[in-house]
Amino acid sequence: MAKKIAMSKLLALAFKELGVSEIEGDQHEARILTYAHESGFESINDDETPWCSIFINYCCVQLDYQHTGKANARSWMHVGKKTKNPKPGDIVVFWRESIQSWKGHVAIFTGYSADGSKVFCLGGNQGNRVSIAAYSAEKVLGFRRLEKNSSNELPAPVLRKGDRGKEVEKLQLVLNQLGYNCGDPDGAFGQMTHDALILFQSNNRLAIDGVYGNGSKNMIESLMQS
Repeated sequence: MAKKIAMSKLLALAFKELGVSEIEGDQHEARILTYAHESGFESINDDETPWCSIFINYCCVQLDYQHTGKANARSWMHVGKKTKNPKPGDIVVFWRESIQSWKGHVAIFTGYSADGSKVFCLGGNQGNRVSIAAYSAEKVLGFRRLEKNSSNELPAPVLRKGDRGKEVEKLQLVLNQLGYNCGDPDGAFGQMTHDALILFQSNNRLAIDGVYGNGSKNMIESLMQS
């Protein structure tokens, strides 16, 4: 008897939305507006605004998963962990028009075609609806594996450039979640993490020293709870 494989929670939730489609003309699909409003995009009141990232944000908010809170698809390249061996339920990000442009598409990975040339994914704004579609594997920017928000523990201070280890990885994860790009969380406190922390400190009126101390920890804790 074949072993039954459980569907990921993210895929299961997204599957329930299959078929939700934009309405042509002046009317707007209420369900798409729900995706926007329940994931923090209160100012979006139409179904024409590109909503692939909005849909993934909505699904992640429902499950308390890591999410970007941003409407641009490429923002998902800085959430979760990079994986080169995607499983159904992981996030896939594609480039559009040019790999150097800011444009992209984000969806939930479901599998490859038999020859590996296509990536099948479930997402929003695919043909103006929630659907399963195939995209060229050559346009994949990356795959990301998400975790529940509760898994993001705040690291213990003090951390500074040159440090390595699990506490640095925690710092990178939480800074990425707050929108301060550290790149892939690798546990190495390098220049990119240093610059992200400097920007965080500057934006929150902290001592700008690039050192993760109690002041930075307390501010991150406050922001995560708000």
